[in-house]
Amino acid sequence: MAGAIVEATGLSKRFGAVMAVDGLSFAVQPGEIFGLVGPDGAGKTTTMRMLAGVMRSDDGSITVDGIDVRAHPEQAKRHVSYMPQRFGLYEDLTVEENIRFYADLFEVPRRLWEERAAAMLTASNMTPFRKRLAGQLSGGMKQKLGLTCSLVHTPRVLLLDEPTTGVDPLSRREFWQILYSLRGEGVAMVISTAYLDEAERCDRLALLHDGRMVHCDTPAGLKAKMPGAMIEVAAAEPRRVRDAVQKLPGVAGVLLIGIGAHIHVDDAGRRLPEIAAALSAAGIATTEIGEVAPSIEDLFVALLENERNAA
Repeated sequence: MAGAIVEATGLSKRFGAVMAVDGLSFAVQPGEIFGLVGPDGAGKTTTMRMLAGVMRSDDGSITVDGIDVRAHPEQAKRHVSYMPQRFGLYEDLTVEENIRFYADLFEVPRRLWEERAAAMLTASNMTPFRKRLAGQLSGGMKQKLGLTCSLVHTPRVLLLDEPTTGVDPLSRREFWQILYSLRGEGVAMVISTAYLDEAERCDRLALLHDGRMVHCDTPAGLKAKMPGAMIEVAAAEPRRVRDAVQKLPGVAGVLLIGIGAHIHVDDAGRRLPEIAAALSAAGIATTEIGEVAPSIEDLFVALLENERNAA
């Protein structure tokens, strides 16, 4: 793709009899947040490690900022910052000492890393904790510190492997605010996540399943591919809702959510009265029922259902 700073073509990686990544191809533009989305075992972490040059692909090619990662992994690492699921912070060093350590690794002049660190710590509300040991930080603070360390040498490409797993909602929001600010600097970001609500914040998404790309598009473009329609039922007993409707005509699947259930149907206008009647007959009280726009989670489940049915 013209102008792309990250290009992966036909990436494959096998571990024994397991094909972890199977012919994956995509490109990422400067300033773009590109999401790798899928359940555990979809190939997200393996893809990240190949992009970072810490794992060699069996087949395919990877280019980062014009550098062939397979041929010159060490050279590519100067342009990339990789934040794995467990970032290597030194818990017996303070926040400031951790940042300085990573700055020294990349030979960043003191004035530059201090300016960069000050801006990042302010953005993440971490300034009051500069002198605190990393081991005494909360999980969300550790992730924000890890991101600051990853960015101290101003990389062209940022790879984030499920960076907000186990992080509280406020820290997740602050984390994403930092990512948004990097767009203006032209940093290309590849982020893997199992949080499908979080995937909505990416510019484009690659939906992965069993190492293969199911679809790749913007969140809005992906939702437009959603077959049928989605009906939301708000009820105190979502499992009873599922049991009452999952075998009705036109119901393709039921996804339990916090307030009830999302019911994937072929035609909302036709199926809505039938679903309401079935719930009433089963004595299930509902506070709300109606058609809603599908979420990325709804879409992912529906697409996998279609694939299974086709198989």
